[in-house]
Amino acid sequence: MAKTVLVVDDDPTQRRLIQAVLEREGFDVAHAESGDDAIKRLGSGAPADVVLLDLVMPGISGQETLAEMRARGFNQPVIVVTATGGVETIVQAMQAGAMDFFVKPAAPERIIVSIRNALSMGALKGEVDRLKKHQSGRTTFDDLIGSSPAMTMVKRMGERAAKSSIPILITGESGVGKEVIARAVHGSSERAGKPFVAVNCGAIPENLVESILFGHEKGSFTGASDKHLGKFQEANGGTLFLDEVGELPLDIQVKLLRALQESEIDPIGSKRSIKVDVRIVSATNRDLSQAVAEGRFREDLFYRLNVFPVEAPALRERKEDVAALVDHFIRRFNVEEGKSVVGASPETMAFLTAFDWPGNVRQLENAVYRAIVLADAPYLQPHDFPAISGVAAPPPEAQAAPAAPLAMPASLPTAEQLMAEMPKDAPVRILDARGHLRTLEEIERDLIQLAIGIYAGHMSEVARRLGIGRSTLYRKVKEQGLEEVVNAAGAQPNAVASSQ
Repeated sequence: MAKTVLVVDDDPTQRRLIQAVLEREGFDVAHAESGDDAIKRLGSGAPADVVLLDLVMPGISGQETLAEMRARGFNQPVIVVTATGGVETIVQAMQAGAMDFFVKPAAPERIIVSIRNALSMGALKGEVDRLKKHQSGRTTFDDLIGSSPAMTMVKRMGERAAKSSIPILITGESGVGKEVIARAVHGSSERAGKPFVAVNCGAIPENLVESILFGHEKGSFTGASDKHLGKFQEANGGTLFLDEVGELPLDIQVKLLRALQESEIDPIGSKRSIKVDVRIVSATNRDLSQAVAEGRFREDLFYRLNVFPVEAPALRERKEDVAALVDHFIRRFNVEEGKSVVGASPETMAFLTAFDWPGNVRQLENAVYRAIVLADAPYLQPHDFPAISGVAAPPPEAQAAPAAPLAMPASLPTAEQLMAEMPKDAPVRILDARGHLRTLEEIERDLIQLAIGIYAGHMSEVARRLGIGRSTLYRKVKEQGLEEVVNAAGAQPNAVASSQ
C-alpha cells in the first residue's frame, strides 16, 4: 500500500513540482494550501504518513501549524521546508517536533531520502510504543488492526466486556489473534498495567498442569525442590488468559471451576487455600459445546467460562483488513530486520487480498516476514511470496535436465504470411510496410513511447517495467528524442523541486 505524503504549501507551483518527484517514486500525494487546511485534513482521518510543511505561509505559519498538530495528537513525521528561514528558525522547528528539514530549491534525491528516513523513524517510534504497551499490559482496542464490519463488532463487544470482570470466552480458528484480543480486553479494563499472564493449556504436559496453574509447596512431590507460585498467583490483581482451554484434563477442570467460583486456589501440598483476585479470559479453536456433548469438557465449567462469548473472525471473512495488516507487518519487520521496504505493489496487494489465508493472520504475518527478509526492491512484488503466488524456482531435477533440442520448422513463413498474421492495431510494430523486420532501435523507441503513455510519465515505474535503470531510461529518452512525449505525459525527467 503506497504511503501518502501531505504537502502543505501555499505555492501551487511548488506543490506540483514536489508531487511530480514523489509520484515517480510511488508515493501518493495530498495537498493543503494552508496550515488550517492541513489541520482539517488530518482531523478528518484522511491518510497522511508524512507531512511536508512550508514554514512561511499566509494565515497560521508552519511553526504554529506544527504546534497545533502536536497539541491535537497528530503524530505523523513532519519535514519542514523553507526558502528564507535561518538556522534559528530551523532549530525552533526541530525543537517543536519536526524530524528533518530541507531548503528550497532541493534536489529530488534529497526530498526522497528525507521522506524515507522520516518513514523509517516513524515506524521505529511506532514499534517502540507498541512494545511498551505490550510489556506494560496497556494494549487497547485502538491498537487492533482492522476496520472491517466483523472486526468493528469484535472491538465493540470487547470494549463493553472490558468494563466489568465478567469471564470472556474468545472463540475462533487458529491464528486469528485471540491472544491479541485478550490483551486488548485487559488493557481496556481497570486492571490495565497489572499482570497479564498467558497460558497455552494445550502445550503443558498433563502431569504438570496442576502445578503450573495452581502452584506447589516445597517437597510436595518428588522433584519439588522449591516452592512454585503458579499462574493464578502470578496473575493476582490482573488477568489470566487460558488459551486452548478445551485441552485441559477433566480432573483439572474441577479445580479450575472451584477457583472461578470461590476466587481461591489449592496449591499442591498446601494446607490451606489461597485467595486470588484474577480476571479469567479463555480461548479455544474447538467447539466446546460439542466437547460437552461428548463428555470431554465439563458442562458447568463451560457455562462458567462462556458468560460473554466473543467470536474472532477468520481473515477470509475480513479481507478489507488485509492491506492494513500488511502495512503494519511491513513497518514492524522493517524495524526488526533493519530493512527499508516502503510497501507492497498494487499487484501484490491484489493477490494477497484475493488469497483465502487458511492460516489466518498468523500465516499472513509469516508470509510478510519472509518477503521482507528476501526483498531487494522498495515495494514487495508477487514473486516475494512464492508459497502463495505459486511463483517458485524449478525443482533441482528440472534444472539439471538437459534442454530438449528445438524443432525447426519445415519452411520459413513468407513476408506476406507474417504481415497477415500481425494484428493491425498492434501498439508496437515488428515489421515494416514491406514485411521486413524493423531495426531494434526503431522498435525500442516505440516501446519506450508506449510505456511512457501507459504509466502516465512515471519514469520509475516505466524503468521498472522495462527492466532497465532510470539513468539508462533517461539516456535513451534523450537519444531517441522523446522529451516531448515525456512532457506531454505530465512528467519531467530532470524535475527538481524549486521555488518561484
